[in-house]
Amino acid sequence: MNLKGKKVLLVGLAKTGISMIKKLNEMDSEIIVNDIKKETELQNIINELKGYNVKYILGKHLETTAGIDLAVVSPGVPLDIPFIQKLKQDGVEVIGEIEFSYRLSNSIFIGITGTNGKTTTTTLVGEIFKASHQDTYIVGNIGNPVIDVVNIANENSVLVTELSSFQLESIEHFRPKVSAILNITEDHLNRHKTMENYIDAKSRIFENQTQEDFVILNYDCPLTRNLSSRCKSKVIFFSRKEELKEGVFVKDENIVIRFDGKDTTLMNKDELSLPGNHNLENALAAVAITTTMNVNLDTIRNILRTFKGVEHRLEFVREINNVKFINDSKGTNPDASIKAIQSYNKPIILIAGGMDKNSDFREFIRSFDGKVKALVLLGETAEKIEKTAQDEGFDNSYKVNNMKEAVNKAFDISQSGDIVLLSPACASWDMYESYEARGADFKNCVFSL
Repeated sequence: MNLKGKKVLLVGLAKTGISMIKKLNEMDSEIIVNDIKKETELQNIINELKGYNVKYILGKHLETTAGIDLAVVSPGVPLDIPFIQKLKQDGVEVIGEIEFSYRLSNSIFIGITGTNGKTTTTTLVGEIFKASHQDTYIVGNIGNPVIDVVNIANENSVLVTELSSFQLESIEHFRPKVSAILNITEDHLNRHKTMENYIDAKSRIFENQTQEDFVILNYDCPLTRNLSSRCKSKVIFFSRKEELKEGVFVKDENIVIRFDGKDTTLMNKDELSLPGNHNLENALAAVAITTTMNVNLDTIRNILRTFKGVEHRLEFVREINNVKFINDSKGTNPDASIKAIQSYNKPIILIAGGMDKNSDFREFIRSFDGKVKALVLLGETAEKIEKTAQDEGFDNSYKVNNMKEAVNKAFDISQSGDIVLLSPACASWDMYESYEARGADFKNCVFSL
């Protein structure tokens, strides 16, 4: 891709935008950055880019698209807004950083998406590949832009790539050797409008694959299982609940790999280092991905036994007076938080709430099942969740203004043996720049008790 002297428009100056500017500068492109945020809101990022030849148009969209050769859009920018539609109507190609990076790379891509479990599974798969002495990079929605590694990765490198629905919306030719959809449940309806649109966005992960490629699907999730009819690549299922004709599944408490009529018992499921049925599913997906790529089974087994998990996902923070504090800030939708609640058998004081993504919280409240003894709510969804809880017969809720108040209230009402669990069931953007910042604030508040 030769962009020397070409006018490239970056729409949205996020973390990937910084990396894109550095790459485009290296490619001698003429760089224009457009963001509806004002300069004062972006000053830290702009300061980081001092010395780069960039034209900034901030606080508004461009008035004309004339002369623009390519537009690279941030995942946070919806593709249906009038400005993006005008770019397309005027013949400007609009892609995202994933597609841009793919065009510059000759590496082996593993693409992983799903509503929940993406980060854990991506990290787990990456660690398995690293342990097999393969040149491996864990990139994508996990916080490491793919563009940062295209210069150092080669044709033998494996790029284990976490992909959000937002990132998949803007691909064109992106084709992973192995793709995986872990599950699909209601999420991001404020962006995608309907479940059909959301499912279509997730399904783009395999749209360019051929019979030479593989797609890993969760057999236990009907929405993902039914996608198999759309796939041109070889479908491999994984299942926690069913014995499969072919794939990776649990039988007699063991993880079993069945290919070409031959069964191989990998390990007992209780040997997994991470707790919970959702992590068992993540492990099954990781086994399917890595065995497809012919990774040694001893290597897979060893990592599954020793993997410590990821920050902000059921992360143990501290224990005070026999009360455990758990950071699950990555629980950004109701289904993720339901899985967190199901991972514990002790009384839970749950801290929840955040940005409203038009989620329905009824199943979330019903999942309490006597385990959640109190609900501490913050953020813009606090009243919505409280009302849903009352409608479902749960009345022990407390509304607070910030994380410090939430942690203090949870600790005040806790008793020996309780778990204080931050699992918001919502995005963080009403109060924080990211779920990582929210989790860090929770941990700081816990350590200040």
